[in-house]
Amino acid sequence: MTRLDHPLEMLRPPCVRFGTGQVGTLADWLAAAGCSRPFIVADAFNASRLSALGLGEPRLFGEVKPEPDLPNLQKAVAAAEAADPDAVIGFGGGSAMDLAKLVAVMVGSGKGLKDISGPNRAPARRVRLVQVPTTAGTGSEVGTRALVTDPETHNKIATESPHMLADLAIVDPELTASVPSSVTAATGIDAMAHCVEAFTSRRSHPIIDAYALQGIELVGRFLPRAVQDGSDMEARAGLSLAALYGGVCLGPVNTTAGHAISYPLGSRHEIAHGIANAMIFPHVLAANASAVPQKTRLVGRALGFDASSDNATFNGGFAFCEALGLDMALSAHGVPQDDLPAMAREAHAIRRLLDFNPRDLSEADILAIYEAAY
Repeated sequence: MTRLDHPLEMLRPPCVRFGTGQVGTLADWLAAAGCSRPFIVADAFNASRLSALGLGEPRLFGEVKPEPDLPNLQKAVAAAEAADPDAVIGFGGGSAMDLAKLVAVMVGSGKGLKDISGPNRAPARRVRLVQVPTTAGTGSEVGTRALVTDPETHNKIATESPHMLADLAIVDPELTASVPSSVTAATGIDAMAHCVEAFTSRRSHPIIDAYALQGIELVGRFLPRAVQDGSDMEARAGLSLAALYGGVCLGPVNTTAGHAISYPLGSRHEIAHGIANAMIFPHVLAANASAVPQKTRLVGRALGFDASSDNATFNGGFAFCEALGLDMALSAHGVPQDDLPAMAREAHAIRRLLDFNPRDLSEADILAIYEAAY
């Protein structure tokens, strides 16, 4: 952990509206901002319930993929160019909100993803950007980073810029009430993983630790309840807050090995990001435990299990995820065993995350994690 006096920059949307019914304020906010041509970026499910936004019949790109790739982004940008919007609204999970960020900085700019990918290369926006999450997982609504997959290399292309920060984030837990229990479990584990990996990162900071630990505690308290009863609005609100806290952690600190090792499961085998994180989570938590023993014990306490040894840490993390109804074996999700070495090479190359893992993991270490999870 870095010292308390270590410099840290935190960027937040200038306006965050949290709580049940807050989505009903969107139309008035757009009107006050002088926006009359909103353009919605959504997945197919959320494209079918645009009435929740209270905007009439806005222009729409409703084909966001669960793991958006470069062609998906290009199609969304083309639709936005045709719509000539003055506001872009991400409506959905992390994939929709990530594409909305990229669409907002690319529309009217004449630039492609290769021109803006990486840190601080995106142009200033010509449109307003609003994020409305409908799952409690990524925390993308409060972040400046977006990921899309290159279909040729299967690698995640990261873009990060202050220009991709939303003007308004509306976090309304009621919008998550229709999320099935399996998706609730997976997205909740994603929120938890953001917090755990930031909490144990070499770049961890006391300011971010406070958000991270609260986020983990919220997941431990409310995720089992929300999986058991999707109409439990206190649990839905708790998870929405946990996801927001996870998003807060991503900007200044970011994730580490858990996400690096989970990425090939999505980019190569189209496994949902939350489920991929769940399958990898207990293995990485146990692998890192000796490097950050005190923080690992705090993670275990927040989630309700003993983490006093590597074995207890793994068993507790695995049991927490499995009790949510998640199948924790890679083989059950169609991952071919002969692809594990290629996945390990690909994951090991994601240095932007692995370099800040609390323990150095070799390619062989990562392969061993995949084999144990298989």
